[in-house]
Amino acid sequence: MGEITLQYPAWFIGLCLLLGAAYAGTLYFREHTFREKAGWLNPLLAALRFLAVSLLAFLLLEPLVQRRETSTQEPIVIYAQDASESVAAEMEAEQRKAYQQGVQDWLDDLKAEKEVAYYAFGESVRPGPADTLSDKKTDISALLDELYSRYSNQNLGAVVLATDGLYNMGSNPLYAVEKLGVPVFTVALGDTLPKRDVVLKRVFHNRIAYLGDRFTVQLDVAAKACAGNAVNLNVFQVEDGDSRLLEQRQIQIDRNDFFRTEEVELEAKQSGVQRYRVALSPVSGEVSTANNRKDFFIDVLDARQQVPLMALAPHPDVTALRQALLLNKNYEVTVSYAEDFNGTFRDVDFAVLHQLPSAESPNSAAIFDALQRENIPRLLIVGTQTDITALNRVQDLVRIQLSGTEPNAVQARVAPGFTFFTLSEGLKGMLPSFTPVSVPFGEYSIRPSAQAVLYQRIGKVDTRYPLLVLGEKDGIRSGVFCGEGLWRWRLFDYLQNDSHELFEELVGKTVQYVSLKEDKRRFRVSPLKAIFQENETVYFNAELYNENYELINEPDVTLSLVQDNGDEFSYTFDKKDRAYILNAGTLPVGAYRYRAATTHSGQSFTAEGQFSIEPIQLELYETVADHQLLQLLSDRSGGQRFYPRQWDALRAPIHALPSPPPALHDTLRPLPTIHPPRVSLPLPPSS
Repeated sequence: MGEITLQYPAWFIGLCLLLGAAYAGTLYFREHTFREKAGWLNPLLAALRFLAVSLLAFLLLEPLVQRRETSTQEPIVIYAQDASESVAAEMEAEQRKAYQQGVQDWLDDLKAEKEVAYYAFGESVRPGPADTLSDKKTDISALLDELYSRYSNQNLGAVVLATDGLYNMGSNPLYAVEKLGVPVFTVALGDTLPKRDVVLKRVFHNRIAYLGDRFTVQLDVAAKACAGNAVNLNVFQVEDGDSRLLEQRQIQIDRNDFFRTEEVELEAKQSGVQRYRVALSPVSGEVSTANNRKDFFIDVLDARQQVPLMALAPHPDVTALRQALLLNKNYEVTVSYAEDFNGTFRDVDFAVLHQLPSAESPNSAAIFDALQRENIPRLLIVGTQTDITALNRVQDLVRIQLSGTEPNAVQARVAPGFTFFTLSEGLKGMLPSFTPVSVPFGEYSIRPSAQAVLYQRIGKVDTRYPLLVLGEKDGIRSGVFCGEGLWRWRLFDYLQNDSHELFEELVGKTVQYVSLKEDKRRFRVSPLKAIFQENETVYFNAELYNENYELINEPDVTLSLVQDNGDEFSYTFDKKDRAYILNAGTLPVGAYRYRAATTHSGQSFTAEGQFSIEPIQLELYETVADHQLLQLLSDRSGGQRFYPRQWDALRAPIHALPSPPPALHDTLRPLPTIHPPRVSLPLPPSS
């Protein structure tokens, strides 16, 4: 049945009729040719002209004919196959072939009367059969959620779930099965009988360590049916395909259901992404040795900044600052005195100077000349022995004009509007009550290149005199704390809060801002992260800047990857916006070094680095199938649990399901009246 709808208001039909009447009247109102032949002929022709013109005008409004189509959808049965490694591990080649043939025969028989859909699941859910059982992870709840999303408004009849019941991703599938609202029949794969097996279940470690540090690795060792045996736990470092033994210890297995956590302490002796391997020696008759070892990767950073803490003389502030700085493992702090200055700051990243410059030190001028010459960021701590005149000359953040020789006792308050970094509410609230520090008595003014972090509170008066100022000039960041007595703040913080947390926050964030270096490289290349899993896609980003530090991407950028076994891969970056991006795909497990190169304006640029691909071994940790979970899934949904080769038994309840009535779907399909759908006609055969 069809319905006509208009794309214009209904009163446009009146205009069409009016147009037809005007056209017919114009032609036949004064026409006498046909009146002489028959009196009725003239009105008849006028009426026909009226109808024709009105109809043509109506068709120009592009009316649509709505055609109602009704379709019937038969009940759908979904067969979902677990495609993870744990399923493949329990099937020999012949068993797998027989299983696949049984599935195919069962589906062919079912297709005769029901609509069948096939899904594979593991790391992801995808339509179609499971061509390979090689997924590294299993997420059953994701499958059930996906089926609910796709078929909640369709005529879903039943779900057949073939799996071993082991999952290592997502939530418990029992929470997702009930909302499907259809019976779930499970095909129980795998074996529930414990076999003799030693398993390295988990390895816990930090992903980052600093060069020279010692770090702890926690290992969970389990064993089934191995009582009375002993295994060796070996820890190796893998480099360029060779393994170097770092530690070995023996573990006695004293019961059949064995579990123990071992801790191993290692030292980060080399920078870069380091590959380690933990391996358990096999026991006689063990069902699988694939789960006896695990490789893991740690990114060892050689990013420690050399921080000299140079003072005019010993002072409690120096100790307080040193202890706060040492909390950051990225800083290597050395304490020295001005009299020991050797004329240079070689390999120095950032300097803290206490009561310098000073008239008491003949090396003051040489110290600041070296800092300026080598563009080293610095933090100056002002004290009673600081030469204020020289201080005003060597920094461009704050100007102090002395008004007396006696210092002022001041407290601190956070400057409103400070934007360089954020301070916690706890620190902002406690700072005004911290013990006073001593500052030079005089007039203070902030230079244009600076911003105040803290202002001075003198007694109960809040002033605009700066206490701590930070800023940057000519690309060099610096800071000035206009007083001494920081050690009192550290002590007060501990007395009030049983910790030095607030004091350490203030020092840490101040030093972090001043010591931060700007990346001035014109060519930068980096992987998305330092350690990828073997099923992850490896991406690279690259940036190229011209002489004005404007981002460009006219020249091509090439990348060469070399795996630790010698295999080499070559790529060319894609250009995106004004930068570069590279999709290197998934790569084999191992450590890689990369080298990117490009040329611009006759100048060559290169960038090098390294990253690693770590294996996923989750599917090998559990070797005992969880058929109890499958029974619960079936019971909660109104289905049943079956085993492979029980295809006839599974066929019966599927056929016996109370078939829901076929779903009827009504669709209104608009058809244009002027431009009907094109029909493709077959071409005549060529002669």
